[in-house]
Amino acid sequence: MKITFFGVEKVDQSFFSQSFNGADISFIEGKLDENNTEKAKDSDVVCVFVNSVVNKKVIDALPNLKFIATRATGYNNIDCEYAQTKGIKVSNVPAYGSHTVAEFAFGLILNLSRNILKANNYIKEKSDFNYFLEMEGFDLVDKTLGIIGTGKIGKNVLKIAKGFGINVIAYDLYPDLVFAKENNFQYKTFEEVISQSDIITLHAPSTKENVHLINKNNISTMKKGVLLVNTARGELIDTDALVWGLKEGIIAGAGLDVLEGENELKDEMELLTSSSRLARTNDYKTMLEDHVLMEMPNVIITPHIAFYTREAVSEIFKTTIANIKGFIDNNPINLVK
Repeated sequence: MKITFFGVEKVDQSFFSQSFNGADISFIEGKLDENNTEKAKDSDVVCVFVNSVVNKKVIDALPNLKFIATRATGYNNIDCEYAQTKGIKVSNVPAYGSHTVAEFAFGLILNLSRNILKANNYIKEKSDFNYFLEMEGFDLVDKTLGIIGTGKIGKNVLKIAKGFGINVIAYDLYPDLVFAKENNFQYKTFEEVISQSDIITLHAPSTKENVHLINKNNISTMKKGVLLVNTARGELIDTDALVWGLKEGIIAGAGLDVLEGENELKDEMELLTSSSRLARTNDYKTMLEDHVLMEMPNVIITPHIAFYTREAVSEIFKTTIANIKGFIDNNPINLVK
C-alpha cells in the first residue's frame, strides 16, 4: 500500500509515518495539483489539505488511486463525483475545531466592534497614547447577530453570543428547532436574517448553490453599518460585491479568514507568469479585488487559520489516520457521499 501525503510540514510528518507500519509512505510538502501528479503516480492513497486541487485531470493522472483522504471538513476542492465513477472513495474530517472556529469568529467580531487591531497599529506606528474618533466602537449587548448555518460551529457561536447579551437570529436549510427552543432564538428566512442583523457571521458549507451567497443584491438590503464575518469558505461572498458594499458604507467592517480565490492569491506569481493567463481573467479580477480588501482599514484578513490550534490540529490528524486505516482494513469511515 503506497500512501502519499501532500502539504504536511516536516515537523508533523512523524505523526503520520509512525501510524502506518509496513506501508510505503512519502511526504510532499507542497500541494497536489496538475503540476505534480508525477510525485504520486503509483499511490493507492493520497492525503491532501484544502489547498490541493484534485480534479478530473489529477485523478486520471493517478492510475492506482483508490482512496483520497482530505484533512478537512470541506471537500469542494475534490471532484468527488468523478472519483466515484472510477471507484475511488473519498473521506473527510467531518467534525473538528467547532469551538476553535467559533472562538476565532468571535475574535474577529470583537476586533471589528472595538477597533482593537486599528488601535494597536496606531500605537505602534505613532507612539501616541491619545485615542481618536476612529477608535470608537460599539457595545455588543442588545445587538442582533445573524448566524448563517447552525451546524456545530454556528451553534457554538450562538452560545458565545448569549454570554455577551446579544440577540440571535439564524438561518439554516435544515433548522434545529429543538436547539432553537433550548437556546431561545429564532430561525428566520435568509432574507430576514440578512436585513435585520447588526452583525452577520457565515458558517455555511461551500456548495454549488452557495457560491456568492452574499452578493450585491442582498448586500443592498443589509442594515447600514453592518459587520460581516466569514470563517467558512471564501466563495460564499462575491468579492466584487463586498468591495462595493464597503465603499458604499453599507458594510462598516469585514472580518475574513477566507477569501474567494485564495489559492490563486497564494500562487499569485505563478498566475502572473502563466502561459494561459489570458484565459484566466476571472482569476485576475478576484485577485485584484482581494488586494483592494487588504488595503481597506476596516477589513481584517487572516490566512485561513480559524481552525489552527494545537487541539484542533491533533484532532484532524487522529481522524485522518483513522480514515486511512479504515480504508486499509476494508472498513472505511467518514466517507463523502
